[in-house]
Amino acid sequence: MSSQAQLKSVREQVSPEEWQVRVDLAAAYRLVAHYGWDDLVFTHISARVPGPETHFLINPYGFLFDEITASSLVKVDLDGKPVMETPYQINPAGFVIHSAIHAAREDAHCVLHLHTDYGVAVSTQEKGLLPITQNSLFPLASIGYHNYEGVALNDDEKPRLVADLGNNIFMILRNHGTLAVGKTVADAFLAMFVLERACKIQILAQSTGSALVPIPGPILAAINAQREQVTRGLGGQLVWPGLLRKLDRLDPSFRN
Repeated sequence: MSSQAQLKSVREQVSPEEWQVRVDLAAAYRLVAHYGWDDLVFTHISARVPGPETHFLINPYGFLFDEITASSLVKVDLDGKPVMETPYQINPAGFVIHSAIHAAREDAHCVLHLHTDYGVAVSTQEKGLLPITQNSLFPLASIGYHNYEGVALNDDEKPRLVADLGNNIFMILRNHGTLAVGKTVADAFLAMFVLERACKIQILAQSTGSALVPIPGPILAAINAQREQVTRGLGGQLVWPGLLRKLDRLDPSFRN
Protein backbone atom coordinates (compact mmCIF):
# COMPACT_ATOMS: atom_id res chain seq x y z
CA MET A 1 0.00 0.00 0.00
CA SER A 2 1.41 3.41 -0.92
CA SER A 3 1.82 6.05 1.80
CA GLN A 4 -0.90 8.13 0.17
CA ALA A 5 -3.30 5.18 0.12
CA GLN A 6 -2.49 4.42 3.76
CA LEU A 7 -3.12 8.05 4.72
CA LYS A 8 -6.50 7.99 3.02
CA SER A 9 -7.36 4.65 4.59
CA VAL A 10 -6.54 5.64 8.18
CA ARG A 11 -7.84 9.17 7.99
CA GLU A 12 -11.16 8.02 6.59
CA GLN A 13 -11.58 5.47 9.38
CA VAL A 14 -11.15 7.89 12.28
CA SER A 15 -12.90 11.00 13.54
CA PRO A 16 -11.46 14.47 12.87
CA GLU A 17 -10.70 14.70 16.60
CA GLU A 18 -8.69 11.47 16.55
CA TRP A 19 -6.85 12.57 13.43
CA GLN A 20 -5.78 15.79 15.16
CA VAL A 21 -4.42 13.82 18.13
CA ARG A 22 -2.59 11.56 15.66
CA VAL A 23 -0.96 14.57 14.02
CA ASP A 24 0.02 16.06 17.37
CA LEU A 25 1.42 12.77 18.67
CA ALA A 26 3.40 12.15 15.47
CA ALA A 27 4.74 15.69 15.85
CA ALA A 28 5.84 14.93 19.41
CA TYR A 29 7.79 11.90 18.21
CA ARG A 30 9.50 13.99 15.53
CA LEU A 31 10.32 16.72 18.05
CA VAL A 32 11.83 14.20 20.47
CA ALA A 33 14.08 13.03 17.62
CA HIS A 34 14.85 16.63 16.63
CA TYR A 35 16.04 17.51 20.14
CA GLY A 36 18.11 14.33 20.38
CA TRP A 37 16.04 12.77 23.15
CA ASP A 38 15.24 9.51 21.36
CA ASP A 39 16.74 6.13 22.24
CA LEU A 40 16.48 4.36 18.88
CA VAL A 41 13.04 2.68 19.21
CA PHE A 42 13.03 2.08 22.98
CA THR A 43 10.92 4.81 24.53
CA HIS A 44 7.33 5.83 23.95
CA ILE A 45 4.77 8.59 23.87
CA SER A 46 1.11 7.64 24.12
CA ALA A 47 -2.08 9.65 23.80
CA ARG A 48 -5.71 8.90 24.51
CA VAL A 49 -8.10 8.87 21.57
CA PRO A 50 -11.00 11.32 22.03
CA GLY A 51 -14.35 9.62 22.51
CA PRO A 52 -16.13 7.18 24.84
CA GLU A 53 -13.84 4.23 24.13
CA THR A 54 -10.74 3.75 26.26
CA HIS A 55 -8.32 3.63 23.35
CA PHE A 56 -4.80 4.96 22.95
CA LEU A 57 -2.25 5.72 20.26
CA ILE A 58 1.36 4.58 20.52
CA ASN A 59 4.32 4.16 18.18
CA PRO A 60 4.77 1.11 15.97
CA TYR A 61 7.67 -0.85 17.46
CA GLY A 62 10.76 -0.76 15.29
CA PHE A 63 10.16 2.67 13.77
CA LEU A 64 12.66 5.41 14.51
CA PHE A 65 11.00 8.49 15.96
CA ASP A 66 11.76 10.59 12.88
CA GLU A 67 9.79 8.06 10.81
CA ILE A 68 6.55 8.24 12.81
CA THR A 69 3.48 9.57 10.97
CA ALA A 70 -0.11 10.20 11.98
CA SER A 71 -1.20 7.12 10.03
CA SER A 72 1.45 4.73 11.36
CA LEU A 73 0.49 5.18 15.02
CA VAL A 74 -1.15 2.05 16.45
CA LYS A 75 -4.52 2.32 18.23
CA VAL A 76 -4.77 -0.06 21.20
CA ASP A 77 -6.93 -0.77 24.24
CA LEU A 78 -5.72 -0.75 27.85
CA ASP A 79 -4.35 -4.27 27.40
CA GLY A 80 -2.20 -3.13 24.49
CA LYS A 81 -4.25 -5.02 21.92
CA PRO A 82 -4.78 -3.28 18.56
CA VAL A 83 -8.38 -2.20 18.04
CA MET A 84 -7.89 -1.14 14.42
CA GLU A 85 -6.29 -3.09 11.60
CA THR A 86 -2.57 -2.38 11.43
CA PRO A 87 0.52 -4.11 10.03
CA TYR A 88 2.56 -2.97 13.04
CA GLN A 89 3.35 -4.28 16.53
CA ILE A 90 3.89 -2.35 19.77
CA ASN A 91 6.43 -2.81 22.56
CA PRO A 92 4.75 -4.61 25.49
CA ALA A 93 7.31 -3.29 27.98
CA GLY A 94 6.61 0.27 26.90
CA PHE A 95 2.87 -0.02 27.23
CA VAL A 96 2.98 -1.42 30.79
CA ILE A 97 4.05 2.00 32.03
CA HIS A 98 1.70 3.94 29.80
CA SER A 99 -1.39 1.79 30.33
CA ALA A 100 -0.95 1.96 34.12
CA ILE A 101 -0.95 5.74 34.09
CA HIS A 102 -3.73 6.13 31.53
CA ALA A 103 -5.95 3.77 33.52
CA ALA A 104 -5.38 5.61 36.80
CA ARG A 105 -5.24 9.22 35.66
CA GLU A 106 -8.21 10.53 33.69
CA ASP A 107 -6.34 13.79 33.15
CA ALA A 108 -3.22 12.10 31.74
CA HIS A 109 -4.29 12.14 28.10
CA CYS A 110 -0.65 12.06 27.01
CA VAL A 111 2.22 10.19 28.67
CA LEU A 112 5.78 10.90 27.52
CA HIS A 113 8.68 8.71 28.70
CA LEU A 114 12.36 9.17 27.81
CA HIS A 115 15.81 7.63 28.41
CA THR A 116 18.02 10.67 27.74
CA ASP A 117 21.63 10.86 28.89
CA TYR A 118 20.99 13.72 31.31
CA GLY A 119 17.63 12.43 32.53
CA VAL A 120 19.03 8.97 33.27
CA ALA A 121 22.08 10.53 34.94
CA VAL A 122 19.86 12.48 37.34
CA SER A 123 17.73 9.37 37.92
CA THR A 124 20.80 7.63 39.38
CA GLN A 125 21.44 10.35 41.94
CA GLU A 126 20.20 9.74 45.49
CA LYS A 127 18.72 13.25 45.85
CA GLY A 128 17.29 13.31 42.34
CA LEU A 129 16.45 16.66 40.81
CA LEU A 130 17.94 19.52 42.81
CA PRO A 131 16.43 22.99 43.34
CA ILE A 132 19.41 24.80 41.80
CA THR A 133 17.97 26.42 38.66
CA GLN A 134 14.85 28.20 37.55
CA ASN A 135 14.26 25.28 35.17
CA SER A 136 14.15 22.84 38.07
CA LEU A 137 11.46 24.70 40.01
CA PHE A 138 8.55 23.79 37.74
CA PRO A 139 9.18 20.01 37.90
CA LEU A 140 9.99 20.13 41.60
CA ALA A 141 6.57 21.61 42.32
CA SER A 142 4.91 18.46 40.95
CA ILE A 143 7.26 15.45 40.89
CA GLY A 144 7.27 11.83 42.03
CA TYR A 145 9.98 9.14 42.11
CA HIS A 146 9.63 5.45 41.27
CA ASN A 147 12.26 2.90 42.28
CA TYR A 148 13.67 0.63 39.61
CA GLU A 149 12.09 -2.83 39.41
CA GLY A 150 13.72 -4.09 36.23
CA VAL A 151 12.46 -3.89 32.66
CA ALA A 152 8.79 -2.88 32.79
CA LEU A 153 7.18 -6.16 31.77
CA ASN A 154 5.35 -7.04 34.98
CA ASP A 155 1.78 -5.87 35.52
CA ASP A 156 2.36 -6.23 39.28
CA GLU A 157 4.48 -3.08 39.12
CA LYS A 158 1.58 -0.92 37.92
CA PRO A 159 0.03 -0.06 41.32
CA ARG A 160 3.39 1.07 42.69
CA LEU A 161 4.12 3.11 39.59
CA VAL A 162 0.74 4.83 39.82
CA ALA A 163 1.10 5.47 43.55
CA ASP A 164 4.54 7.01 43.07
CA LEU A 165 3.28 9.32 40.33
CA GLY A 166 0.24 10.33 42.40
CA ASN A 167 -1.31 13.52 41.05
CA ASN A 168 2.02 14.85 39.82
CA ILE A 169 2.93 15.98 36.32
CA PHE A 170 6.52 14.75 36.41
CA MET A 171 8.20 11.56 37.51
CA ILE A 172 11.78 10.35 37.66
CA LEU A 173 12.05 6.59 37.28
CA ARG A 174 15.19 5.83 39.25
CA ASN A 175 18.04 4.22 37.27
CA HIS A 176 15.79 4.42 34.22
CA GLY A 177 14.64 7.81 32.91
CA THR A 178 12.08 10.59 32.99
CA LEU A 179 8.32 10.83 32.49
CA ALA A 180 5.78 13.63 32.07
CA VAL A 181 2.01 13.65 31.63
CA GLY A 182 -0.39 16.24 30.27
CA LYS A 183 -3.99 16.91 29.35
CA THR A 184 -2.77 17.36 25.78
CA VAL A 185 0.25 16.29 23.76
CA ALA A 186 1.39 19.91 23.83
CA ASP A 187 1.22 20.06 27.64
CA ALA A 188 3.18 16.82 28.07
CA PHE A 189 5.82 17.94 25.59
CA LEU A 190 6.35 21.31 27.25
CA ALA A 191 6.57 19.63 30.65
CA MET A 192 9.22 17.23 29.37
CA PHE A 193 11.14 20.03 27.69
CA VAL A 194 11.43 21.82 31.04
CA LEU A 195 12.37 18.64 32.93
CA GLU A 196 15.03 17.63 30.43
CA ARG A 197 16.58 21.10 30.48
CA ALA A 198 16.66 21.00 34.28
CA CYS A 199 18.39 17.61 34.24
CA LYS A 200 20.94 18.70 31.65
CA ILE A 201 21.83 21.89 33.49
CA GLN A 202 22.13 20.00 36.80
CA ILE A 203 24.66 17.56 35.34
CA LEU A 204 26.61 20.40 33.71
CA ALA A 205 26.62 22.39 36.95
CA GLN A 206 27.80 19.37 38.94
CA SER A 207 30.58 18.74 36.44
CA THR A 208 32.24 22.06 37.40
CA GLY A 209 33.10 20.74 40.84
CA SER A 210 31.95 23.97 42.47
CA ALA A 211 29.49 24.15 45.36
CA LEU A 212 25.92 24.57 44.08
CA VAL A 213 23.67 27.38 45.31
CA PRO A 214 20.18 26.11 46.23
CA ILE A 215 17.06 28.16 45.55
CA PRO A 216 15.21 29.18 48.75
CA GLY A 217 12.17 27.14 49.73
CA PRO A 218 9.65 30.03 49.65
CA ILE A 219 10.42 30.62 45.97
CA LEU A 220 9.76 26.96 45.18
CA ALA A 221 6.47 27.11 47.11
CA ALA A 222 5.21 29.94 44.91
CA ILE A 223 6.18 28.47 41.56
CA ASN A 224 2.80 27.00 40.52
CA ALA A 225 1.12 30.40 40.47
CA GLN A 226 4.05 31.82 38.54
CA ARG A 227 3.81 29.01 36.00
CA GLU A 228 0.30 30.13 35.07
CA GLN A 229 1.60 33.66 34.54
CA VAL A 230 4.51 32.50 32.39
CA THR A 231 2.30 30.49 30.03
CA ARG A 232 -0.61 32.95 30.25
CA GLY A 233 -2.84 30.05 31.22
CA LEU A 234 -2.27 28.37 27.84
CA GLY A 235 0.10 25.64 29.02
CA GLY A 236 1.74 23.82 26.15
CA GLN A 237 -0.51 25.50 23.62
CA LEU A 238 1.58 28.65 24.02
CA VAL A 239 4.54 26.99 22.24
CA TRP A 240 2.89 24.17 20.27
CA PRO A 241 1.89 26.12 17.10
CA GLY A 242 5.47 27.38 16.78
CA LEU A 243 6.84 23.86 17.18
CA LEU A 244 4.49 22.59 14.47
CA ARG A 245 5.68 25.39 12.18
CA LYS A 246 9.26 24.29 12.87
CA LEU A 247 8.41 20.71 11.90
CA ASP A 248 6.59 21.85 8.76
CA ARG A 249 9.74 23.66 7.68
CA LEU A 250 11.97 20.68 8.46
CA ASP A 251 9.79 17.79 7.23
CA PRO A 252 5.97 17.93 7.10
CA SER A 253 5.62 14.18 6.49
CA PHE A 254 4.60 13.64 10.14
CA ARG A 255 1.14 14.79 9.02
CA ASN A 256 0.75 11.83 6.63
